[in-house]
Amino acid sequence: MDIRIPGLEAPLFSTLQHIMDAADDAEKSFNAPTRTYVRDAKAMASTPADVKEYPNSYVFVVDMPGLKSGDIKVQVEDDNVLLISGERKREEEKEGAKYVRMERRVGKFMRKFVLPENANVDAISAVCQDGVLTVTVQKLPPPEPKKPKTIEVKIG
Repeated sequence: MDIRIPGLEAPLFSTLQHIMDAADDAEKSFNAPTRTYVRDAKAMASTPADVKEYPNSYVFVVDMPGLKSGDIKVQVEDDNVLLISGERKREEEKEGAKYVRMERRVGKFMRKFVLPENANVDAISAVCQDGVLTVTVQKLPPPEPKKPKTIEVKIG
């Protein structure tokens, strides 16, 4: 905001102008996404996944070609968020070789999934086979329907 009134260059007005400019700058930086947010958004966008629902489980399938199990982490946050993350490292260059083209992704990857209420976070398994990570989350059994309570009627 730049409001200038001709003839009013007094220190008081100058100070007020600086305060208003500082407030505008603070608002701009407050609304800007943080570096962490941008990094996480890129990591999530570059990690496609399939999610399937079966009668007794939810299955998350993510392609992880060339990764070892130590490069992949599967966690549960906040009791209902499944987090799949890790890092794909660049291969060490061998002496005398140089890249002509580099298309495979390297760097960190991450996906977060909010689990439904009927997901059993204590019954999660993860298997990585042939470059495909399969995470299975078992469902909780449906709650038993409440039986009506019978109250004996006394004759008084």
